Amino acid sequence: MRTVDEQLQVLKRGVAEIVPEDELRLKLERSVKTGKPLRVKLGIDPTASDIHLGFAVVLRKLRQWQDLGHTAVLIIGDRTATIGDPTGRSETRPQLSLDEVRRNAETYTQQIFRILDPDRTEVRYNSEWLDKLTLSDLVFIASQMTVARMLERDDFAQRFKNEQPIALHEFLYPLMQAYDSVAIQADVEMGGLDQKFNILTGRDIQRAYGQEPQVAFLMPLLIGLDGVRKMSKSFGNYIGIAEPPQEMFGKVMRIPDELMRQWFILCTDVPESEVDEILAGHPMEAKKRLAWEIVKLYHGEDEANKAKAEFERVFQQRELPSEIPTVEVESELRQMPIADLLVALELVPSKNEAKRLISEGAVEINGERITDWRKVIPINTGDIIRIGKRKFAKLVVVQ
Repeated sequence: MRTVDEQLQVLKRGVAEIVPEDELRLKLERSVKTGKPLRVKLGIDPTASDIHLGFAVVLRKLRQWQDLGHTAVLIIGDRTATIGDPTGRSETRPQLSLDEVRRNAETYTQQIFRILDPDRTEVRYNSEWLDKLTLSDLVFIASQMTVARMLERDDFAQRFKNEQPIALHEFLYPLMQAYDSVAIQADVEMGGLDQKFNILTGRDIQRAYGQEPQVAFLMPLLIGLDGVRKMSKSFGNYIGIAEPPQEMFGKVMRIPDELMRQWFILCTDVPESEVDEILAGHPMEAKKRLAWEIVKLYHGEDEANKAKAEFERVFQQRELPSEIPTVEVESELRQMPIADLLVALELVPSKNEAKRLISEGAVEINGERITDWRKVIPINTGDIIRIGKRKFAKLVVVQ
């Protein structure tokens, strides 16, 4: 096991906040002295089926704890997910069934072990202990939290101010996930910065059960592709860690330049000193390096090289992709105005969107830009339609 200072040097890269940091040092010193690894908890509620780069920020940090010799305890919130985490919500979450949560959990765990070492991960489902709580247990846990403190949360405070409903079961969420820390005797709990209230509640509930309180280890929220909001499937500004290499590479190339440093620090293993050198160069080359590093992490170096070469060929040299999906065109559709044809072939969601793209010069057929959405263009098998920078279709006329 490395020294405390060596461990902290690794762990503190990119971290947003450690509460309290002096307690973390004491826990690490004891761990080094006794040889007993710390139990580092991460709770996840599988409310969706895919993992994106934003969530991977926390998973990658948890892997660093593993590599330093500590135990990762992954809590699958199959019971808390049926309540729904109110964090950051302006309304009550829809409640999921236990079956829905467990189906999502299967996909989650498959993707999680692209990052975590399965041999050094303790996976637990919180229904294991939460379903055994008695009414007396619930009353005791609830007695550790006041309504006033619960309303200190920004999301609850805003909803209360706006006279929006707050269901009583939502107050149970931070208490139940806090009890998870008691059940597995967590030394450290990891999460995004938005989980600070929930994780600090864990400290209070552990004290109530006579346990040494956990340290809150909080990571920044990765800003998504829109450059404004945190990465989230709800906002559509995400990159899934299981997405194909070329798609992943292309999406990274869309992020605003000002996000590159955060993404390098949180999404790659490039040393900070090297990051500064890369960012001092040309922004396009820096972004390609960022995209290459991210694809390499999840698909390997060969696929990263292929994705980079394909991007340069298609988007910098304006050549066609090596693989273009085919779309069948029924012969009677060949006499449609181009805007109607794009909709009929499901290449755009609506006629208004087709008109907008054409007016902006974002539609080409065989390299020729289309400027009139009313125009009827003779379509033949083998014609290539390009929509925007990244969407291509090869047409096949069928009788």
